[in-house]
Amino acid sequence: MELISNLILQGVQMILVLALAPGLTGLVRKVKARLMRKQGAPVLQPYRDLARLMRKEVVLATNASWLFRTSPYMIFAATWVAAALVPTFATGLQFSWTSDLIALVALLGSARFFLALAGMDAGTSFGGIGSSREMMIGTLAEPAMLLVVFTVALVAGSTQLSNVVVYMASGEVGIRVSMGMALIALIIVAVAENARIPVDNPGTHLEVTMVHEAMVLEYSGRHLAMIELAASLKLLLYMSLIGCIFLPWSIAPASAGPSAMLFGFASFFAKLVAGGVLLAVFEISTAKMRVFRVPDFLGVALMLGLLGTLLLFVSRSL
Repeated sequence: MELISNLILQGVQMILVLALAPGLTGLVRKVKARLMRKQGAPVLQPYRDLARLMRKEVVLATNASWLFRTSPYMIFAATWVAAALVPTFATGLQFSWTSDLIALVALLGSARFFLALAGMDAGTSFGGIGSSREMMIGTLAEPAMLLVVFTVALVAGSTQLSNVVVYMASGEVGIRVSMGMALIALIIVAVAENARIPVDNPGTHLEVTMVHEAMVLEYSGRHLAMIELAASLKLLLYMSLIGCIFLPWSIAPASAGPSAMLFGFASFFAKLVAGGVLLAVFEISTAKMRVFRVPDFLGVALMLGLLGTLLLFVSRSL
């Protein structure tokens, strides 16, 4: 019975992130529209868009290979697995032993790899531009993310997310400058990885500036639905990661009762709403930067992650 209940909880978490991801995207769009004094689309509009795309016929380029056809499913699968492994409302679930921070970076890197290949596969100039820019961003975002992982692992003594959450929630961490640097670095990486302002503007299709949209211009139908859903899952993943590491309160252990689970779910939902509102406010108050300034922006995250790791080594040697 215990195994069955653990599997049910793990399945609930997988369905939860899949169900809430489009709503988070819709919330960010709605708040941005209201801040600009516009009506904006309903929060549930991304669900309708995905349902409409799933019903549409897939149009493929004549020179598209099997990679172009299979990449959306591989991108979606890798992102969904990564998002489902991050603790949301409970820790210590059935597959929590696989929720390693380095494994999450590898899964996200695999999704980026297939997306860049798919962008170049059709042979369009826009796809090549988007893929080259995506790789430029990834070469700085992944090292910065790994340095954040090393900083957190040195503090918590583990890269396993459930253990990190338990340690962070125990109150033994205290106030650490290195953790503050890791938080800022992780936020910068999250903004860049999700193609948000100031790195990219998800609401436009300008050839000169677009990154993510350039790689998916040739997709349609259910293929485009898979990629759009994966993008929403990626945004939820980073918000969940920030919440479980730096705001780990109210996350219930797997052995807790239904009331603790419901409270953990309510806390997770509140964190997502707060994160979506803060992201919308940040994007409204910030202008998009030039593409060639993005390395400087990500370089800040890289240096903060490096300084955070070095500070921990220095403090331990004293």
